[in-house]
Amino acid sequence: MKIAVIGAGAVGSVLGGLLARAGEDVILVGRQPHVDLLNDHGLIIDGASDRMTIRLRATPRLDVRPDLALLTVKTQDLPAALEEYSALLRGVPVVVTQNGVRADQMAADVLGRQHVVGCVVLFGATYLEPGRVTCTLSRGVVVGEPFAQRIDPRTRTVAALLGRAVPVSLAADLPGARWTKLVVNETNALPAITGGSAQDVFADGYLRDLTVVLMAEAVGTLRAAGIGMASLPGTPAWALASLLRLPGPLRRVPAALLARSTGVVPILGSTLQSIRRGVTTEIDYLCGEVVTLGARIGRATPYNSAMVDLVHRVEDTGEHLTAWQVRQAIDARESPRTP
Repeated sequence: MKIAVIGAGAVGSVLGGLLARAGEDVILVGRQPHVDLLNDHGLIIDGASDRMTIRLRATPRLDVRPDLALLTVKTQDLPAALEEYSALLRGVPVVVTQNGVRADQMAADVLGRQHVVGCVVLFGATYLEPGRVTCTLSRGVVVGEPFAQRIDPRTRTVAALLGRAVPVSLAADLPGARWTKLVVNETNALPAITGGSAQDVFADGYLRDLTVVLMAEAVGTLRAAGIGMASLPGTPAWALASLLRLPGPLRRVPAALLARSTGVVPILGSTLQSIRRGVTTEIDYLCGEVVTLGARIGRATPYNSAMVDLVHRVEDTGEHLTAWQVRQAIDARESPRTP
């Protein structure tokens, strides 16, 4: 089976590399000089596991029809990728891996619902220099049907294939799983704003508590909109929602749990990685999705709105904020109400 991985960033490089290591026929589509280094020297993957170098093919542009495609570009880049490769991907099963909750529909609008397999990525990966990615594979991916409450044979086949590279779970409620991952991805904003790792953010008392407030605001907005979350491996939806509904001082409990869950390998998050590479971030599809949903149902989302504005400020200026500056920016807004 010929597998095209469209988007040779952190997630795409890890999935493509590990599938190639498992013996699959993989072609990785990305930017130069990453592509050149992969072809000349192989892909280096390091992190929590042993350092490995994997030989695989890479190209700046896909020019052959694959049997399966993994869409691993960022959400904001997905429409352009779908437009560029729509002819080659017609009738081909595509695995949609993006963060947020909109990418499945984006792909379906171009390629048809029947060809879309949803995939929620749970492992952490970092790509900051061409030819090398860092990965923590303590968790893998969740695969499911984005438009039906069932698992069909095609999706099981895709899950079995991905299982040759990473741990795979099947989700009966993929949209709910995407919303749960979006709540977890609330942890991306403050590292992007401050320039530090997740561990750095959780080491600061104010930023750690603010992260929990962001997540709680998201959970409250989902609840108000009647949207359910689905459990992910290691993250029961009911437990996440219950913890984030705790009153004021007791929210230090989930904050402490978050701090302990980060491990020792620095977690930069996809949003901060984009800023460091000088490309646009997906914040509008993370915190911005909560803001959009809140506006639709008439619910204020001041903290998520602040995160969207501050990330765009860092994108525009290239200057990160200190924890004190973040606090000043939050306090300067019109008395945000704790969700």
